[in-house]
Amino acid sequence: MTYKTSDLSIAAYLMMKGMKLLDAKRAQNGQFMFEFDDPNGKGVQLAIEFTGSECAVYDNHVRNLKKILYRN
Repeated sequence: MTYKTSDLSIAAYLMMKGMKLLDAKRAQNGQFMFEFDDPNGKGVQLAIEFTGSECAVYDNHVRNLKKILYRN
C-alpha cells in the first residue's frame, strides 16, 4: 500500500514521522507528487495530524513571510 500527496509540507512531515519516500517527481504542469510506502495505512491519519501540529503553524508562517516578500 502507498500514500500519495502533492503537498510538500505534508510530505516533509510524513518523512519526519518515519515514512519511507518511494518516489518524488514534478509533473509537466509543475505540480509535485510524492509517494510513500504505507504498509500500515497511516498516511491519511498522519496528514490529518499535520494540520494540528506545530509543523503546520511553522509552515503557515513561512508562507505568509514569502507573500510579504514577493508581493511587489
